[in-house]
Amino acid sequence: MSKLQRGAICVLIAAAFSGGAVAAPCGEPSSSASAIVPGAPITLRAVMDEIANTAPQVRRAALETKARQAEVDQAGRRLNPIVGVELENFAGSGPLSGFGETETTFSLEQTFELGNKRSLRREAANANAALASAECGAILRQTQLEAAILFYELGAAVQVADFANESAALAQTLVETVETRVKAGAAAPPELSRVRADAIALQAAAEGAKARVQSLRYDLAAMWGDAAPNFAAPVTKAASLPSAILTGETKIDSHPLLDMASAQTVVSEANQDLAQSQSMPDVTLSAGFRRFEQGNDNALLFGVSVPFPIFDKNRDAVKAAGFRRQADMLNRVAVERDLISQQNASRAQLISAQKQLSLLETNALQDARSAYDASVKGYRAGKFDLTTTLTTRKALIDAKLAVIDAARTVNIQDITLRSLTGAAPFTGDIQ
Repeated sequence: MSKLQRGAICVLIAAAFSGGAVAAPCGEPSSSASAIVPGAPITLRAVMDEIANTAPQVRRAALETKARQAEVDQAGRRLNPIVGVELENFAGSGPLSGFGETETTFSLEQTFELGNKRSLRREAANANAALASAECGAILRQTQLEAAILFYELGAAVQVADFANESAALAQTLVETVETRVKAGAAAPPELSRVRADAIALQAAAEGAKARVQSLRYDLAAMWGDAAPNFAAPVTKAASLPSAILTGETKIDSHPLLDMASAQTVVSEANQDLAQSQSMPDVTLSAGFRRFEQGNDNALLFGVSVPFPIFDKNRDAVKAAGFRRQADMLNRVAVERDLISQQNASRAQLISAQKQLSLLETNALQDARSAYDASVKGYRAGKFDLTTTLTTRKALIDAKLAVIDAARTVNIQDITLRSLTGAAPFTGDIQ
């Protein structure tokens, strides 16, 4: 790879993270104001913006990018000259006991790097800066994905909590129905105790569901560094999936992990070139003048020094850099294949989850609700026993929870696939 090609890759990697708040994680936050409306249900857009602007791990990576850029400037600095003063032939014995025979030398020494070392050192530092930008993008993508999954987990937990309250209310209604039948002598008293115990269990489950919602709210807020959430839980529904998501071609045009692997190969190649340049000895020139106290005479001095590469020609360092370059090239291929595999697996899971959700919503849930309503009416009329009614209610609860879980799976697999393909909301456009 030529120097021009390496430089172009560094520029492209850096440019990949320029743009909006989501696309430019390694710059300054797009806004100092929070995207969250206190007390209002949180949105996916607000989650993505908060991660990009305030998540500690993202901001830390952004600062590392700035540090690497400062190192680029440092790598381009020339070596400092050396100014020297040397006194000879004084404070000795005999004629040299005083300062009458002193020789004072003033010198200026400068080392000149050969083999294009300074340019290659700056090029290696620039490649490391591009790698830092790619690493920042990978951290942003992963953190936003984790936050989006938490967002949908929270949305599903809210639905579970709402349904748990609904189930507890249904259980209380059934308690009243049983009380009426017991008072009328149409049902045995143990049935009332049984249904009351069942109602208490559902109330306890509702409290547990409520606690999980609160726990997930704190987990989500912690993703961007807030100790306490100031938002209400979101209202989510299963994603409406475009056909392109389900039938799209399996390929990885661009992904932060792939960009990072590509940037690492550029770094290793630049390091190899730099290591090769170290085999070229540097030249040190010195100049000055010497003053002789005995005769008040002066003389100019000039010197040249060059290391003699007998024992160390830096060949082993070049060899090590070459091995690392090969390893990084292999790693890039492995990363690309792994991303394609993840994309295929996520698409398959998404299709399966969507089919499950469709079946549960259109068949199982409706049938379970109809069965429960019929069993309650039959129990009131004395046609069904209490066990049948409780069994149909459990089937209704199981069907509803299965629908919520299937919708949660659809959303999670959808957002996972979008993160792998670089689709919205990971393009900065929240749909």
